[in-house]
Amino acid sequence: MTDYAVVNPATGETLATYETFTDAQIEDAVARAHAAAAVWAATPVAERAAVVRKIAEGHRARRDEFAAIMVREMGKPLAAAVGEVDFAADIIEFYADNAEKITADQPLDILGEGTAVIRKAPLGVLFGIMPWNFPAYQVARFAGPNLAIGNTIILKHAPQCPESAALLEEIYRDAGLPDGAYVNVYATNEQSATIVADPRVQGVSVTGSERAGAAVAEVAGRNLKKVALELGGSDPFILLSTDDLDATVQAAVDARLDNNGQACNGAKRFIVVDGLYDAFVEKAVAAMSAVTPADPTQEDTVLGPLVSEAAAINLQKQVDDAVAQGATLLTGGTRDGAFYAPTLLADVTPAMDVYREELFGPAAVVYRVADEAAAVALANDTSFGLGSYVFTTDEAQAERVANSIEAGMVYVNVVLADSPELPFGGVKRSGTSRELGLLAADEFVNKKLIRVA
Repeated sequence: MTDYAVVNPATGETLATYETFTDAQIEDAVARAHAAAAVWAATPVAERAAVVRKIAEGHRARRDEFAAIMVREMGKPLAAAVGEVDFAADIIEFYADNAEKITADQPLDILGEGTAVIRKAPLGVLFGIMPWNFPAYQVARFAGPNLAIGNTIILKHAPQCPESAALLEEIYRDAGLPDGAYVNVYATNEQSATIVADPRVQGVSVTGSERAGAAVAEVAGRNLKKVALELGGSDPFILLSTDDLDATVQAAVDARLDNNGQACNGAKRFIVVDGLYDAFVEKAVAAMSAVTPADPTQEDTVLGPLVSEAAAINLQKQVDDAVAQGATLLTGGTRDGAFYAPTLLADVTPAMDVYREELFGPAAVVYRVADEAAAVALANDTSFGLGSYVFTTDEAQAERVANSIEAGMVYVNVVLADSPELPFGGVKRSGTSRELGLLAADEFVNKKLIRVA
């Protein structure tokens, strides 16, 4: 039996299996990435940028093929899968466009005579551990900037996404990278720990669960390796005022159901001021109830299955436990295999498990609050701190709340507005780093000081 398999969550059918790498194959991958590191780092920036641009072109050329793979691997609706491949290409192209900028010297003003400059140099081999929920996008935001900088990549994709992993390696190879500059591995957790500990590997990036992040960070810490963590979230959607409640409710629902509810920065806690609460709940229940889980291969499907039946069972247990502990089920709460109906809970208190948990699927909790201060306090009463959404017609209030929220990102009066130039990341248990934007290029780079008298 292999841990790497394509299991269509819509049908439960196992479509393909992939053999886990042997230890010898893992050693070969590390050796190739290490050998390529010096070659790729010595390649002129303009030439690296040209190759990175071809990687983006490769994504677009194989968009339909890649999208179809994502649909069968993790149940992503087809239209969303196509959009994800396009977004991944945009991200990679952004780093091709900005390769000169992110590698340029940074002159320093100094107190004495002479000059000082920060010169950016690649670290070498990096190990990326990627999740299943965004098979193209997650890899793009890690590999794009680091290849532009001159690092080389060993990539362990999620066991649910072996076909995506194989296609990505083809796309990167066909773009003209040196052999070993991007290497896919079907590695076990134990083999992954070996890769992290290997002295030829200079850093590791993990996007996934808190448990996975903690496990990898522990190994990285013991081996004095730089580690970047992008973990979970329980993002608040705060509604304080609006001049279009229908549009605001739709934004909340869209931000919850995106990617079948399986996005770390999805809006998972609707926090609504008292004067708008009843109307918001009425409209939110209607909007969520109107969405029916459907075949993800159809272009008009909004909500497909969760990644697996096990994931849907786990979500069902969280919802059932919440109701047993006193929460009110406003809509949904039903499962059919891996499909889960859009679900909204109310009357949740800090004594309930769901108050502290991340709901990874099309389920949200709605809270009534008295005012702005109560909304901010509730939003911050979580171990997570990834993203957040604030809806208000008061610009001064938006500024106050944005400054007060303990999160890495605040979006005001907009959802689903991620873009290649905007940094992504969180605080608290949501992570330790930033991806996307120019900040992503500072994570795995030697900022070398050169001081000349």
